[in-house]
Amino acid sequence: MARILRTATTIAVLSTALAACSGEGGGDGAAPAGPAVGPASSSPSAPSSSPSSAASTPVPAGAITWGPCTDIKRPGEQTPARPDPAQQCGSLRVPLDYAAPAGEAIDIAVIRIKAQGPGTRIGSLVFNFGGPGASGVDTLAQAAKAFADLNKRYDLVSFDPRGVDRSSGVRCGDKAVMDEYTSMDTLPANAAERAEMQKIIGRFTAACRQSSGKILPHVGTVNAAADMDRLRVALGEQRLHYFGISYGTQLGAVYATRFPRNVGRFVLDAPLDPRVSMAERSRVQTKGFQHAYESFLRDCVKRPGECEIGADATIAGKNVTALMDELNDKPLKVGDRQLTQGLAGVGVAAALYSELTWPLLDQALSEARKGDGRILLAMADSYNGRLPDGNYTTLMSSFPAISCVDTSERPTPGQIAAIETETLKISPLFGGSGMGLICSMWPVPGSDAARRVDASGSAPIMVIGGTGDPATPYEWAPKLTTELRTGVLVTYKGEGHGAYLSGDACVKKVTEDYLIGGKVPAKGVTCVGS
Repeated sequence: MARILRTATTIAVLSTALAACSGEGGGDGAAPAGPAVGPASSSPSAPSSSPSSAASTPVPAGAITWGPCTDIKRPGEQTPARPDPAQQCGSLRVPLDYAAPAGEAIDIAVIRIKAQGPGTRIGSLVFNFGGPGASGVDTLAQAAKAFADLNKRYDLVSFDPRGVDRSSGVRCGDKAVMDEYTSMDTLPANAAERAEMQKIIGRFTAACRQSSGKILPHVGTVNAAADMDRLRVALGEQRLHYFGISYGTQLGAVYATRFPRNVGRFVLDAPLDPRVSMAERSRVQTKGFQHAYESFLRDCVKRPGECEIGADATIAGKNVTALMDELNDKPLKVGDRQLTQGLAGVGVAAALYSELTWPLLDQALSEARKGDGRILLAMADSYNGRLPDGNYTTLMSSFPAISCVDTSERPTPGQIAAIETETLKISPLFGGSGMGLICSMWPVPGSDAARRVDASGSAPIMVIGGTGDPATPYEWAPKLTTELRTGVLVTYKGEGHGAYLSGDACVKKVTEDYLIGGKVPAKGVTCVGS
């Protein structure tokens, strides 16, 4: 049992700190085997509680009152017994609707870890760790040690974007709705199964409207970028220094497009190409996850007798396929729950985000083949934001809310079927309809404003792409670099989602030379992972 608990902790840190994304074919990329999903219901109109215990007296718009962080969640979703004195939390008041800036306002939850020294403080470095839908407050608190060298010279800052967790987080019904949505089989074998899938998604989207109808039209990357510029002002910074990972690269790119003169030192790691269509995103991400899965299988069998799922890559792959087929017909009982094909697919995809979890994936699949689905279910739960008490974070609700508002695409049934057919040919394990089905049923319209990128006039922006990244495949890195006009590409030849957090010494040096020393990378810099 101790190994299972450690499993949940490991996946919680990696899936959040590296991407925190979910749902096939949208955002960062995610479990291509399943849709995006989330937690329990709450009032849609009242701002979520602030992570700060600061006084509740009103403060002027644009000001942050800092206080101790009192509700930070650690891996495993346990709240620490006492606040970390190095961490400060607060909230920033912003308009709900920027078209009516004097109207209703919401609070954006913010966290700060002040520069530790030695050396002169450069300023604030704002992070977005991915999603869309990841809590920047919790993630920075969890992952601060990974950025310790940057923390010597910068105040590390992050926030829950609007529609996420403490910042009027989108919620889509109670835990029963969420359990049904996250556990549904995502590869329907016939018309009846496809109709059932549509009914489940319909109940989910209806719950989103009922629980969070007021915030739904106002989430999205364009508004989050406007919030981020208000955060820059509140922090007292003339220019925004920024580190975006995965979806955070799209947020950074949109910010640089809308506020190019306010761009300071910008790092975009594991980049998205915002301009791609929904179909193209599904296609490219399916290829990315399939490539990572095949790399996992090859790595697993390198050491004779140590790969538990098969003696060679072909046998191992067939064994996994057989397991998924069995789960589709007969889910595996795990306590009072079931490990379905959909949940198993999410668990597999979650482990592909980092080579560190590949041995764990081998163990999880092996145990499931023997009838014990606890590890694989724990991996899926952590990725989906399911808490030990059965409730959910807003991650899986915020994800489709932001993704579907960020595009005007609402695919027809024929277009959805075409995406599914094409991606299943690429990968029977990870193929599917992507975000097409859920966005086609989303209760509010979307806009393409967040897909237009051109940062002309900004300072140089460093873009890091990994050749073995499953969720944001490398081909998007040079595309985003070109679209920005001011981008400088750094290539990381290695596996996993996100280069800086891979621990590669070359990537770390190039990134820190830029963020700390102001040295813009030379054209064509390549780091070869170990």
